[in-house]
Amino acid sequence: MNLFDVYPLIPVTLNKASGSLLWDENGQEYTDLYGGHAVISIGHSHPHYVKRISEQIKQIGFYSNSVHIPIQKEYAQKLGNLSCLHDYQLFLCNSGAEANENAIKLASFATGKSGMIAFSGSFHGRTSGAVALTDNPKIIAPCNEREDFHILPFGDLITVEQVLEKGNIGGIIIEGIQGVGGIQVPDPDFLLGLAQLAKTYDAKLILDEVQSGFGRTGRFFAYQWVDGLTPDLVTMAKGMGNGFPVGGVLISSEFKSSYGLLGTTFGGNHLACAAALAVLEVLEKEKLQNRAKELGDQLMEALREIPQINEIRGKGLMIGIDLDRDAGPVRSELVSKYKIFTGSAAKKQTIRLLPPLSIEWNQLNSFVTALKEILSV
Repeated sequence: MNLFDVYPLIPVTLNKASGSLLWDENGQEYTDLYGGHAVISIGHSHPHYVKRISEQIKQIGFYSNSVHIPIQKEYAQKLGNLSCLHDYQLFLCNSGAEANENAIKLASFATGKSGMIAFSGSFHGRTSGAVALTDNPKIIAPCNEREDFHILPFGDLITVEQVLEKGNIGGIIIEGIQGVGGIQVPDPDFLLGLAQLAKTYDAKLILDEVQSGFGRTGRFFAYQWVDGLTPDLVTMAKGMGNGFPVGGVLISSEFKSSYGLLGTTFGGNHLACAAALAVLEVLEKEKLQNRAKELGDQLMEALREIPQINEIRGKGLMIGIDLDRDAGPVRSELVSKYKIFTGSAAKKQTIRLLPPLSIEWNQLNSFVTALKEILSV
């Protein structure tokens, strides 16, 4: 049996990882500036993370949500403390797409409306509702097409209000910072305007923090850079589990729960919560959120000295670099010659950086040096 071919693969087989370093089957060392799509937040194989998971699996790895799972409440309390979102309720699931799927469902339940708004450049997942709100026609099958789901221009409040005025819009979903779209940072006034419009027209504002959450931008969630912004729902995954599949939805206290409204077999299982709790403990102990901001500022300052870079966007260690050329060959040379992993984006000239928050400055500086050498040719 063959695997279904879904990704263009980097020609490397990895069999070991630690911190921000990776090793292939031949022992060749690589530096990870991509974190496997922003998943590795606290570093590969962090000792505390490994210990937490190992200890948990010796006790109990899984039982369904038909019994009390105390570690879920422990996680919710810790998450509330670190994110400062004490008044929210937590629904645990397995992935970012699933988190977004449940968030748009909650918005529809609460408002009684079926329509949703997303924005150009968006990526919200590959499940039915999430993919219908993703700005990529290639991944939207006929069964995903929904007439009342709208992809509107990023940053355009006038168009948003025009659609809201027509009625039947239950939710507006936007990424705290667009990831796949090329690290596009929404203007604070745009986000605040969306919140006000949502309130005026009885819609729910959903902040997709799947890629931009868990300290990556120098705030726990990227939207928290905007003073006074209070979303109705916040979705999360990726860095939440540092490689273990886990996701969640933070739900404002205005939403009322009822049995059967949401559900999940694997979400919030003992092992997933142990992994997620270890991430929070390391983030707090090692002050990785502050580290992300400091290193990100330092890295962006160094990158601005490279004349072949047209634009640098992002916050913390979520950075998009627009080159004066196609980024594909540059990324390939970074791997083949300099042994550095980076990410792509929807824009062909963009390099996307999403390294572990524990990365060292010398590793980032080596990337700057390598990029300078490649672009100078």
